[in-house]
Amino acid sequence: MSDAVPKAAAKAGAFSPLKQPVFAVLWAATVLGNTGSFMRDVASSWLVTDLSASPAAIAMVQAAGTLPIFLLAIPAGVLSDILDRRKFLIAIQLLLAAVSISLMALSHLGLLTISSIVALTFIGGIGAALMGPTWQAIVPELVRRSDVKNAVALNSLGINIARSIGPAAGGLLLAAFGAAVTYGADVLSYVFVIAALIWWPRAQGADDALSERFAGAFRAGLRYTRASRELHVVLLRTAVFFACASAVWALLPLVGRTLLGGDARFYGIMLGCVGAGAIGGALVLPALRKQMDADQLLLGVAIVTALVMAALALAPPKPVALAVLLLLGAAWIVALTTLNGAAQAILPNWVRGRALAVYLTVFNGAMTAGSLGWGLVAQEIGVPATLLAGAGCLLVAGVVFHRVKLPRGEADLVASNHWPEPLTAEPVDHDRGPVLILIEYRVAKLDRPAFLAALNQLSAERRRDGAYGWGVTEDAADPEGIVEWFMVESWAEHLRQHKRVSKADADLQNEAIRFHIGPEKPVVRHFLTIDPKTPTPGPVA
Repeated sequence: MSDAVPKAAAKAGAFSPLKQPVFAVLWAATVLGNTGSFMRDVASSWLVTDLSASPAAIAMVQAAGTLPIFLLAIPAGVLSDILDRRKFLIAIQLLLAAVSISLMALSHLGLLTISSIVALTFIGGIGAALMGPTWQAIVPELVRRSDVKNAVALNSLGINIARSIGPAAGGLLLAAFGAAVTYGADVLSYVFVIAALIWWPRAQGADDALSERFAGAFRAGLRYTRASRELHVVLLRTAVFFACASAVWALLPLVGRTLLGGDARFYGIMLGCVGAGAIGGALVLPALRKQMDADQLLLGVAIVTALVMAALALAPPKPVALAVLLLLGAAWIVALTTLNGAAQAILPNWVRGRALAVYLTVFNGAMTAGSLGWGLVAQEIGVPATLLAGAGCLLVAGVVFHRVKLPRGEADLVASNHWPEPLTAEPVDHDRGPVLILIEYRVAKLDRPAFLAALNQLSAERRRDGAYGWGVTEDAADPEGIVEWFMVESWAEHLRQHKRVSKADADLQNEAIRFHIGPEKPVVRHFLTIDPKTPTPGPVA
């Protein structure tokens, strides 16, 4: 939003997506569904403490919920691009409802065990893994383009509203009526979500001759991730922060029961305080951004989270513990928003879902590994000492990795559409490949170092947009003749490259082209692989 926009208008704009009925209904249904999920998780976490006092068992339940997201986030991101998203979301909600129905039935019959809770939590994690990228991907379909950022912010706010209500409500239901009723309330929430998805009047997308298939889309997403150095920085900072900070989440049920002497109701209130703190953190974040950049924010929340972990290790009075959990929630949402925002800012639209799925994979992988690791440590040295160790690791990591600066995301990633259609003698099958693209330059000897430096920057762009091989060659007979080449797996993938090149990429290409001294633009040639076993057509009679 431009600085010229009045503050009042900006404030009103933050909630403008809710004026659009489809988004408002689905947003409300999502809040209700997430509230039910938090109620289910509270019941499961607390029941495990009844069945076993082992920190490893508690951590195993936490890991069972996040491990599927680590394993399946990338395939889920691909599926969200190639399937009907409404039908896919309905199927996921039915899966999650089946999980809660199973938990409700086993609890009512007194047959719940740690193994069954872990197994059903894992299946629920599969549903969450499939739903995350898909739910993010539908946002542009629900609101105007100008409201997309506000809609994403409202989704984050909705999750934290659910986080503040769900655990407290789950704890109250669990204490008053038992686990079966708590799980039943979660089942009821899915009924409303499914009804909202069925009601959604989603327009049918037009057939696209260049639409991607699962395997190709998967490879394209991995190629982009491998070639994007800016994304590597975001993923590194994400992995380090959440691996260290996961200690407090892995051990929070034991903190509530053993260190603070609370019951199920108090544990729900603890998680409710975390959610309430997250809402507060989301509200003050715009003011914090005016004072600090992303790296300073991340260092600040690392310090706050470490202090909270240290305070909980000292087994403070319950009111003090609840107060510091408010700080934990605020720090957590600032960290999530800062890192997710950094990832969003550097991703073009064509690969956003898949690259965000990679981000979710790293995030949940860090949480899963951290939960298991800290749970095993706690079994050896105890909960208080583990929390102090986690706090120390987080402080050290925060200071050390503060030097690895997050990308600012200032490049213009809108598609430039400046590549002309490739010339062909006859139609080319989309699945034919690989394809070799040659770009012939003429560059003066004195300009060669600067030209090669420009091409080196361009190489990352070629790989991000679909090339699996890239190089530069020179003409042995003419030192001014230089050829840039890159390989693409199919003709269809090269045509997609034409649509993926952004305005920032176009600027990089222009920087290289300005060294070309030929009378015309550099010549571009396309070469298609020929199977040597294919017979050559004979002469026409």
